[in-house]
Amino acid sequence: MKAKGKTTNIQSFAGKVVPFAREAGYYLQRGIFYCQKNKLDKAHLFLKRAVELEPDNPYNHYNLACLLIKLGRLQEANRIFEQLISDPEQPIPECFFLLAVNVGLLDDPEKACEYLRRYLQADPAGEMAYEARELLEALEGGRDWVRLPSYAERNLPLERVLRRSTKEELSSLYAHDSGFKCALSDGLYRGPDEFKEDILRFYGRLGDESSRKILRDFVKNPWVKERFRQLALLELKRLGVGGKVQVFAGGTLQDVDLDDYPVKAPVWRSEWQHVMDCVTKNMRQSKCYDEGFFADVQAIWLDFINTVYPSVPRISKVETWAAALEYSLARFHCVGLTQKDLALEYRVSQASISSKFREINAALDIDRKAYQNMLEYIKRER
Repeated sequence: MKAKGKTTNIQSFAGKVVPFAREAGYYLQRGIFYCQKNKLDKAHLFLKRAVELEPDNPYNHYNLACLLIKLGRLQEANRIFEQLISDPEQPIPECFFLLAVNVGLLDDPEKACEYLRRYLQADPAGEMAYEARELLEALEGGRDWVRLPSYAERNLPLERVLRRSTKEELSSLYAHDSGFKCALSDGLYRGPDEFKEDILRFYGRLGDESSRKILRDFVKNPWVKERFRQLALLELKRLGVGGKVQVFAGGTLQDVDLDDYPVKAPVWRSEWQHVMDCVTKNMRQSKCYDEGFFADVQAIWLDFINTVYPSVPRISKVETWAAALEYSLARFHCVGLTQKDLALEYRVSQASISSKFREINAALDIDRKAYQNMLEYIKRER
């Protein structure tokens, strides 16, 4: 991994030189990144490493199996899916649907029907329930599989429908139009950020069991931005969901108690985004960071805003906060980057960077976390 300065991914600690530790979440992010870039062989290496580091997380195995489908290795993917469905304590219903598609492609329609029935039994209101019923009907009736038209093919702009339709109109669309449901799902995970808040709020307004499940699945997904994960948690709380909810955080699935989750969450402000844009621009100009660092610097900024809210900082000069944020990233990863270096790059004073970093560090305890990460690595290497 590349980074600024003379120190890259090694640091001297207690007279030893050791490589910086990486958790399973890092390899998962890299695997996803290369998958999105269609560099599937590289994605495979990183996702396999995520499984090795965290074998008890079923979603690591699930993501690896999905990639194997892209690679055309259907039988290997099926073995992973079958292993996942054998664990009743951590079910992933989508495994049944994907198994049905895979064995259908492998010319075993009877087995495909069995898996489709099991998917509908496990998740009758799931995201793929409509498609599962259509496929089951087609297979049992001996007809060819028919591709359903997408909402985009019907020429209906999703964002305009979401913002101008009544709750009753949207509920009717959701209940009867599979294309609309597909467009919502696609927009939530792959659409532009400016519409994701509308989609999350739509699920909150809809308020049925299907919407609650979608929101629960969303907060468990490692691919989504933290800002949207927090909004989804807020919608769940507004729907009256209480108790523990599984959330992907820190590279693993963790339990969040919604009964203790704050009712208020920060509405994203333009000046916060300006800081994020500024630090991202400077990091890309340096050409010394790989994509994992960009995800980390965003996570630090979002964590800081959420931690200090509602006592949010006054952003008088974007460059100062951006420099302090990049310095926080460097401290967390033990990268040899000084405040003096950043003061020259961002054209701000070294003292102002120091002041803002102290605020970030006081809220997030970055120095202690970096120290603990190093200690954990040394323990594992002994």
